[in-house]
Amino acid sequence: MTQLHDHTYRKITGLMHELCGMSFSDAKKPLVSSRLWPRIQRLGLDNYETYFDLIAGGRDDGELQVAIDLLTTNETYFFREPAHFDILQREVLATRPPSLSVWSAASSFGDEAYSVAMLLSDLQTKAQGPAQWSVLGTDISDRVLRSASQAIYPAERLRQVSEERLRRYCLRGEGESEGLVQIKESLRRRVRFGQVNLCLSVEGIGPFDVVFLRNVLIYFDPPTKSGVVDRVLTLLRPGGLFFIGTAEGRVPCSTPLQVLGPGAFRKGAAS
Repeated sequence: MTQLHDHTYRKITGLMHELCGMSFSDAKKPLVSSRLWPRIQRLGLDNYETYFDLIAGGRDDGELQVAIDLLTTNETYFFREPAHFDILQREVLATRPPSLSVWSAASSFGDEAYSVAMLLSDLQTKAQGPAQWSVLGTDISDRVLRSASQAIYPAERLRQVSEERLRRYCLRGEGESEGLVQIKESLRRRVRFGQVNLCLSVEGIGPFDVVFLRNVLIYFDPPTKSGVVDRVLTLLRPGGLFFIGTAEGRVPCSTPLQVLGPGAFRKGAAS
């Protein structure tokens, strides 16, 4: 593997920060190197500097998207941080809203969006939830959004899904597809996906009653983090629920929020 020199590393990570707000410390250099090198080899390029010239030169926006995809961490699984889903269920049962609009703002491969859809579908079936509901999943990575739309997952990613929900909402693979699970079409059609860069103005979507912005803020520096949170919260209705990752600490924003639990908040009412 050709060495990734410090000055080239700073140029690559600086470009990623400019485009999508991601902040990379010096400790992330081996990760960036290992994720980009196979792609550089596949393109027949000699080094990281040549690859930077390709993605920064504006000649190939498709390759720039590939680089963003490669450097975006997307580890997730169904019903991650289950206390948040408990809070959402309690809220729905307590308020019985006629409709509910949910935004999974950093949806990655769709695990979170489909988890929400399972919960709301369960409540609707029992006549305990909204008659009308929708889930929108967005991400900056085109690659993960295509995967989310297909909704095929290793079975291990659904380890926290009950057997009842697996039977109701999932198809288990057989033969060459053994060990894989696909979300049934009846649930897939209730979830939409689209590409959104949270560091830019977000238009044409919302407002929402619930927003999940979990496990993405850790990749932003403090100023970017504050801007993203306030931008996202403009699309959350007053009194709506807002979730971040429980390990992401205090919410850095100017929007009034009531703490409901670790990583769980209610947006203040409009004045």
